[in-house]
Amino acid sequence: MPESTPTLAIIGGGQLARMMAQPAIALGLPLRLLAEADGVSAAQVIPDHVVGDYRDLATLRAVVAGCAVVTFDHEHVPTDHLRALEADGVAVRPGPDALVHAQDKGVMRARLAELGVPCPRNALVADQAAVETFGFPCVLKTTRGGYDGKGVWFVRSLEDCAEPFRVAAETGVALLAEELVDFRRELSALVVRAPSGQAAAYPVVASTQRDGICHEVVAPAPDLSPQLAGEAQEIALRIAGALGVTGVLAVELFETNDGRVLVNELAMRPHNTGHWTQDGAVTSQFENHLRAVLDLPLGSPAPRARWTVMVNILGGPHDAGRLYDGFPHALARDPHLRVHLYGKDLRPGRKVGHVNAYGDDLEDCLERARHAAAWFRGDLGNESE
Repeated sequence: MPESTPTLAIIGGGQLARMMAQPAIALGLPLRLLAEADGVSAAQVIPDHVVGDYRDLATLRAVVAGCAVVTFDHEHVPTDHLRALEADGVAVRPGPDALVHAQDKGVMRARLAELGVPCPRNALVADQAAVETFGFPCVLKTTRGGYDGKGVWFVRSLEDCAEPFRVAAETGVALLAEELVDFRRELSALVVRAPSGQAAAYPVVASTQRDGICHEVVAPAPDLSPQLAGEAQEIALRIAGALGVTGVLAVELFETNDGRVLVNELAMRPHNTGHWTQDGAVTSQFENHLRAVLDLPLGSPAPRARWTVMVNILGGPHDAGRLYDGFPHALARDPHLRVHLYGKDLRPGRKVGHVNAYGDDLEDCLERARHAAAWFRGDLGNESE
């Protein structure tokens, strides 16, 4: 590589890092990866990788040595380690002062309240009596470590609280109680921001969850009023600016039945609800994340088609070759289909890929994406759910 081209370090070897590799190749950007194990998703496509523990500061320092910037596939690197890397002169993007709001839900809720951002009613709860005072039914969440439905419980009685408090005690994390929101659907407002302050907002999308895992995304969200869409984008851009986010920020929202939006979660990295951008936007979330963390001008977030539908492919009790065996039918049936597989072993409920379908007819896009994902799952009986 030319000496003037900076090397970008990525911590975490999952599918998000894997999908950063493709735009990095197009832009001529060298990547260095810290992977959790040999053969994980991103390590299959990024040759310059080291296997190690992201919780070990010495390992982090060895990986980022000579790199201009470090970014992340996940949000679990200890905050103190990130501050140490900054003190070493490495540009950490997003930085620890921003990332802590995605790492700790208690910190996030307190800061969003200061900013006047609409959120569900919430409170940190130290014991079961505090949950009873907060009021049943409610949602209990671990403030750190939860993802894809893990660390989240719907509780309706004191008896339901036993398991959350057991897990909290074992892991040494606090619990956050949130009101059970009466919502119409879940939305996601995804924005990207560079250190220069330049920012771009993608269309607000609707997402469907199953068992706490993102199942399906429709871009843009159907039947969303321009006023509410603009409010969601304004909230996301305001949060990104106030927290000093660099890179992609996904703001997961509830659209309530009385016509409001409430912030549910924050993610400071490329996000499942933005996978549609790979084929449905002028610039994908992955390319714009790379541009942002390197402080390059951002690409257009405009959609390429009227509709894009993303459906996740989840692992199941199939033979190891099942996913590849799905190509002949899926690709022959739909020459416009885009398939993205992650190189992961199949396990029930595990995200192993996704499909994107785009076009001018929403129902057609939904049918095509659902059929293809169900075919790869070997689950055609459920493709119309």
